[in-house]
Amino acid sequence: MKLLHTLVVLDIETTGLWIDKDRIIEIALIKCNVDGSRELYDRRVNPGIPVPCFITELTGISNDDLKHAPYFREIAKEVLEFIGDADFAGFNVEKFDLPVLEREIKEAGYPFEWRNRKIYDVQKIYHLNEKRDLSAAYKFYCGKEMENAHNAMADTQATLEILSVQAERYGDSSVESLARFNYKNNSHFYDKDKRFRWWNGKLYIMFGKYAKRYSLQELAQKDPKYLEWIISADFSAEVKALAEDALMGRFPSYEEERNSEDVPNK
Repeated sequence: MKLLHTLVVLDIETTGLWIDKDRIIEIALIKCNVDGSRELYDRRVNPGIPVPCFITELTGISNDDLKHAPYFREIAKEVLEFIGDADFAGFNVEKFDLPVLEREIKEAGYPFEWRNRKIYDVQKIYHLNEKRDLSAAYKFYCGKEMENAHNAMADTQATLEILSVQAERYGDSSVESLARFNYKNNSHFYDKDKRFRWWNGKLYIMFGKYAKRYSLQELAQKDPKYLEWIISADFSAEVKALAEDALMGRFPSYEEERNSEDVPNK
């Protein structure tokens, strides 16, 4: 691979997927120089908050693994020095890794501008160049070519075959074992309108003047009149019931919500 400018390929592991709040627990960088040489940077990071169980299962990184690791603010300068003026590459790097890295670096007190550099997002290139339609899924999972594609019954039969293979491959052969992949279960939002979001075991408000700042418990303590306004305003019955319970000192449990959805650690 020929380079006209230094390229840093990066990946980060985090405590979750919320760009505004989740923390880096591992950062890996490969610097590819124009002369063909490469340099590696790989550090684990103490996030300062608990690592959720499903993240430990996903990454193999536990709270114990990080208790003696540096906080990101302690390595921010050396990360910036390693990156230099390089361009960037990664998988979904433009939507996730770089925004999280930017927030962490700025919170450490350093400027970091990456949007004026060239970004090579492997995921975007892949999705633009390889088929990802039903025919491609049928070939991938069932090893067969689609016949009569876009015929409603043929498409439906192919979808059923794919679902059967997915249940066998990713679950325990039952379709219910695929529930953990449902959007609702993985969205981290409490309600369908995305007014409240789970983070670190608490619900955070996602709209208005307190957006992303206060948990529901903090909001009930600091400004209960805001909850009263939610109850009287044009919000869903689900959100209004949540606000009413909060005013009464009742708050939903993250674990109970997950168990009610029958989602094992995900």
